[in-house]
Amino acid sequence: MRVLGISGGHEPDHLGYPRPAFNAISAHDGAAVLLEDGEVVAAIEQERLSRLKHSNKAPLQAMRFCVEGQGLRLDDIDAVCFYISEAWCDDQLKRGLLPIGPEARTARDVMRQLLRAEFGVELPPARIRFVKHHTAHAASAFFCSGFDDSLVLTLDGCGDGESGSVSIGSGSKLEPLRDIPERDSLGMFYVQTIRFLGYGLFDEYKVMGLAPYGDPSRYRALFQRMVTLLPEGAWAVDFDRILGLHDVLLPRAPGEAITQVHKDVAAALQEALETIVLHCLGYFRRETGQENLCLSGGVAHNCTMNGKILRSGLFERVFVQPAAHDAGCALGAAVAVHMREAPGRRPPAIEHLYWGTPLGARDEVGQALEAWRDLVTVEELADAPRTAAELIAEGSVIGWAQGRSEFGPRALGNRSIVADPRPAENKDIINAMVKKREEFRPFAPSVIEEAAHEYFDLGGAEAMPFMIFTVPVHEDKRQLLGAVTHVNGTARVQTVSERTNERFWRLIRAFGDITGVPVVLNTSFNNNAEPIVDSVDDCVTCFLTTRLDCLVVGDYLVRKRPVPLTAYAALVPELPAFIKLISVRGRTPGGYALERALATTYNEATYPVSAAVFEVLSRADGQKRLGELLDDVADREAVIAELIELWSQRAVRLRPATSG
Repeated sequence: MRVLGISGGHEPDHLGYPRPAFNAISAHDGAAVLLEDGEVVAAIEQERLSRLKHSNKAPLQAMRFCVEGQGLRLDDIDAVCFYISEAWCDDQLKRGLLPIGPEARTARDVMRQLLRAEFGVELPPARIRFVKHHTAHAASAFFCSGFDDSLVLTLDGCGDGESGSVSIGSGSKLEPLRDIPERDSLGMFYVQTIRFLGYGLFDEYKVMGLAPYGDPSRYRALFQRMVTLLPEGAWAVDFDRILGLHDVLLPRAPGEAITQVHKDVAAALQEALETIVLHCLGYFRRETGQENLCLSGGVAHNCTMNGKILRSGLFERVFVQPAAHDAGCALGAAVAVHMREAPGRRPPAIEHLYWGTPLGARDEVGQALEAWRDLVTVEELADAPRTAAELIAEGSVIGWAQGRSEFGPRALGNRSIVADPRPAENKDIINAMVKKREEFRPFAPSVIEEAAHEYFDLGGAEAMPFMIFTVPVHEDKRQLLGAVTHVNGTARVQTVSERTNERFWRLIRAFGDITGVPVVLNTSFNNNAEPIVDSVDDCVTCFLTTRLDCLVVGDYLVRKRPVPLTAYAALVPELPAFIKLISVRGRTPGGYALERALATTYNEATYPVSAAVFEVLSRADGQKRLGELLDDVADREAVIAELIELWSQRAVRLRPATSG
């Protein structure tokens, strides 16, 4: 049986940022996952293909990847499963939150219409399935955990009017114990609080990294007034009391300095979250007697909380679904439907997440790199992992891309930036080179599985392959691992198995052979303006628009050529699908002037551009090289430099003429 699970919105990319789709809040993190007889054969987030972070669009490219990448047509799929209940979706239609045309009176109609328009296939209504949001979260966690039975907790912002669930998984069944109402959402509690710190939705992990710099006791009483712990593991959030933070700080504007007050608020928030979740888990552990725990939902990406749960002693084993956010609901929806149809055939336990885009065979990678030869040198390697290890040991920071891309938010060694984990200054070096992120945010270590316990306290776990737990670094190793040990002596560790990622394992082992430390710094291969890279062209684009020292992609070593700006005139400029040109008349001290910019179609972001760049981009058709568009431009280098800066912000695309 073939089951395709999807999450995200309902509108294609070209329609701009949609109204809320099938949910009380905007859809986000669209994805598609294909199961064959219960086993994942393909999975990818829409953002990897569209290059739009946290894409809320219909995951059409992701669906095509999963279906057509397996040599199938959509009508070869037995069930297409959406990650929200049908009743909730129909209710949103009735409330006018989705357009209702003459052929789309129900959510099932909307889905069939979308699929017909995109794939030219008229799926029978019975093949469209809907799965309650938190059922999808729970199914993705329990049925993919490998546990025979478990307590299952899901927590997020909201979905289907709820913000979480508690259930028991046993064999092929999930037994609901409690639905957590939206009014007590821990996801929204976290988001509403961090707005005072200058952050918002999708920034939660930043505040998690800030919290160890603060003292939670300073504002503990304030947070205790925001949340009331209730009997039977319940709690109540008083969102109005969050406004009490106005008494201790002015809301921080993005970019303003972070003070000790901000750090202390972050610490108190993190402590409050952990207190609530452990209160809930403690009760259900006692009541159910379950020795195992499965976690999912966006809140389960709080790695610090996960580490506290692991070390609490409440449970023998803890599994956190590694794509715990809404993209993972594509997996959960597919798994839930599969288990209804084939209850005796549980999916195998998740051992890896390498389900995305393959780089291609050696010759295909070489051909893709050949298109960039005017700007880079390409050397074929006899032993890519060994060469990469040597470069890192010599002090280089490299892009490393191999095999199939990872599903979910973590780079787990197939689309990674890799560096020496020992010098503490490497954190600042990488931020300056590539990431341009807050200095307080830690980088993660990847360690070969065999040596993990020598460096990290895994809390009784055998392995941690998904970078989803924060654990203590052994005290005698903290100074040694200066670039990956956080201020509180912890690290968000990934253990790497030779069985599941042989090439990355070989790189780390070779680095250990050279330095005596079989650990590397591993961070996602992207800059701060884009999702994690996916294709060879994505890798080269990121390499050319950052200060990475070199790139190892497949079996090739790529270095930058020392070329003049005019060499970039051979590239073809085009606008991404979610960027448009705008020109408006703005008031100036001398009257009115025409202001030109690039604008995103999904938020308020704009990128001012010069008249010359505006003219070049207005004539760009995806075919003409930049040199052809610069024929009548006086200062060609200035225009090229401006375009390269826009390219680094992913507001424009530059590609070789032979690249698609």
